[in-house]
Amino acid sequence: MGVRGNPSVTAPSKSAKGGVRRLLDACRYSYAGFRHALRNEAALRQEVLLFVVLAPVSAILQVTRVEHVLLVLVLLLVLLVEFLNSAIEAAVDRVSTEIHPLAAQAKDLGSAAVLLSLLMAAFAWVVIAGPSAWVFLRRLPR
Repeated sequence: MGVRGNPSVTAPSKSAKGGVRRLLDACRYSYAGFRHALRNEAALRQEVLLFVVLAPVSAILQVTRVEHVLLVLVLLLVLLVEFLNSAIEAAVDRVSTEIHPLAAQAKDLGSAAVLLSLLMAAFAWVVIAGPSAWVFLRRLPR
């Protein structure tokens, strides 16, 4: 089997393919991975929605630039870990659909990593954005 599951495409040597062409191919593969994940991974779609909503919110909060960057980065971390978890699951499923303790362990560890990244993001948002949001909410008319 050739590159990317296509039997008609063979992997060129690294020396034959470099520079801009290599960068464009990498971007194309990344885009394909992103599209596949958005179409097939419900958890990723939810986390992208969380990012789309919360990233702009962080810009209007009364926080420093560094805190704003941190709030956005923890959201991106969640997406990153979710992509890696999806890759682990796909690789495990590719090897075998048979239930095996090590396959279950690999999937569980990936899931635990996603949970940990979500907890990190929630902690950062509560600690950094919480006080600003509290002040805003207290100013609303009752």
